[in-house]
Amino acid sequence: MSEIRTQDKTLSEDISRALGQVLGQGFRPLHEPSFVGNEWTYLKECLDSTYVSSVGKFVDRFELMLAEYTGAKRAVAVVNGTAALHISLLLAGVRAGDEVITQPLTFVATCNVVSYLGATPIFVDIDRDTLGMSPAALKKWLNQNVELKIMTGYPNPQPFNKNTGCRISATVPMHTFGHPCRIDEIVDVCGEYKMSVVEDAAESLGSFYKGIHTGSFGRLGTLSFNGNKTITTGGGGAIITNDEDLADQAKYLATTAKRPHKWEYFHDRIGYNYRLPNLNAALGCAQMEQLPDFISKKRELAKKYEQIFSDIQGVSFFNEPVNSKSNYWLNTIILDRQNTHLRDSVLESTNKAGFMTRPAWTLMHKLPMFQNCPRADLVTAEDQESRIINIPSSPGLCT
Repeated sequence: MSEIRTQDKTLSEDISRALGQVLGQGFRPLHEPSFVGNEWTYLKECLDSTYVSSVGKFVDRFELMLAEYTGAKRAVAVVNGTAALHISLLLAGVRAGDEVITQPLTFVATCNVVSYLGATPIFVDIDRDTLGMSPAALKKWLNQNVELKIMTGYPNPQPFNKNTGCRISATVPMHTFGHPCRIDEIVDVCGEYKMSVVEDAAESLGSFYKGIHTGSFGRLGTLSFNGNKTITTGGGGAIITNDEDLADQAKYLATTAKRPHKWEYFHDRIGYNYRLPNLNAALGCAQMEQLPDFISKKRELAKKYEQIFSDIQGVSFFNEPVNSKSNYWLNTIILDRQNTHLRDSVLESTNKAGFMTRPAWTLMHKLPMFQNCPRADLVTAEDQESRIINIPSSPGLCT
């Protein structure tokens, strides 16, 4: 027994020591923003203009920069990634009583938004090499549980869950920790079942799959610019799409559904006060100017991690999937299966040494509000969740 405890302690120490060799000494947060460009200049210009709310030149510029970088036809800036998902699912046709397919390994906001609309999430498994939704698992579940029915008011047959009788109106795959999932295959599977795809690309700004930016494969994609993301606007998010009409609707709904007029306040449907303030957009413009450098530094940091963890038995570094160029938003190590019981020991050791490490999110179907939702076999997600550890990933760590 004492030998086992010694081996367990050694792995935790080895991981802490490896982090120290890459990162040096001192406290290292999981992911902190970097403000080394025009942030102060643009913020002062915004303040001097007095246009600090949702109207101003920086909002327009930020949207154009996002569209140009991602290759999407349009970008609509909103107050956070959750708001972006809310509007996107609404535009994708999700209604109260519907079901929405997603993955269990995701941040809670993905499922919260489904609930905001009165819908219910369905969970399908992930792929081990992407940590994102598995198109094979998705297709298997759909083949076994879904039938297409003619529905009044809809031009195409609609997918219904044979077990619950509910319409399945959308699928929301998430690009986990910034790594692209097999999104093209997911879109193809959903096309067979007449379902819209809304990509949760909150973590994957700067990530490309088969040369195309994440968030550009589905009808709509969503981004987040929270303080811990690759770029930040403090709080903020965006909807990207290649559908001009959907972009117009998104901007309209996010602006309290107000019809443009020189002076009248006329709103013709329920809208949302979701537009990104000019002040935040000013910060975002400065951050976007530095995004290529941020990505380069984060990928360089990932290479250093890959090299040093290749020499440590019992743990592996998670590399970008095939056909992908990842932003490595959060670098990830995965304990070997026989070391699953050491996760909390490693977390304790590394945090004590000054390196902020974190486990994966608790799987959605394990949370009390989603534990009774429909789900497929989630063996891969449950296995990976128990062994994932995220390690410091800020671009400033690689200078």
